[in-house]
Amino acid sequence: MSVPLDAVDRIQAQWQQERPELSLQAMGILGRLRRCSVLYSPLLDNSFSKFGLTAWEFDVLATLRRSGTPYTLTPTELFSTLMVTSGTMTHRLKGLETRTLIERHDNQDDARNRLVTLSLQGLSTIDAAMTVHVETMEGILSGLNPADQEQLNRSLTQLLALLETPAVQSKPALVSKPLASPRKS
Repeated sequence: MSVPLDAVDRIQAQWQQERPELSLQAMGILGRLRRCSVLYSPLLDNSFSKFGLTAWEFDVLATLRRSGTPYTLTPTELFSTLMVTSGTMTHRLKGLETRTLIERHDNQDDARNRLVTLSLQGLSTIDAAMTVHVETMEGILSGLNPADQEQLNRSLTQLLALLETPAVQSKPALVSKPLASPRKS
């Protein structure tokens, strides 16, 4: 069965016409990853909104939930896991605390910071939201057979491992350099 041309195919064809010397395979792969993210993100956001949550609120509650009983982490553990700044995390935690989805209390081991704990309301909210989230993700991938899903997962796991290596992050070609301005004729 042939797959119809997609938006990325059309972009690649335009570039191939204009710059035939360029290899466009990487553009196709990464372009499709980006396009997939753009298309599935609103579907996930919709599932979070059913519980009055945004994506980042879901992430905070899910991080606490998967940490296991007593569903407690330090703010540093949270912002490191979620890859946000401490200032951003402080602001986000205040909102979740106001909505009684989390509780903050003194840290007996370190008086400089307070612990963040999933409240009972937060626990029931994230458990319900997680069930719908998994159903949504399964629905998104339901058009792929199990073997294709497994192959996609293996390939993306390899790509992620590659991208997370310091060697890739330090390659000169991946570091932005200012380009010389094109000459005006």
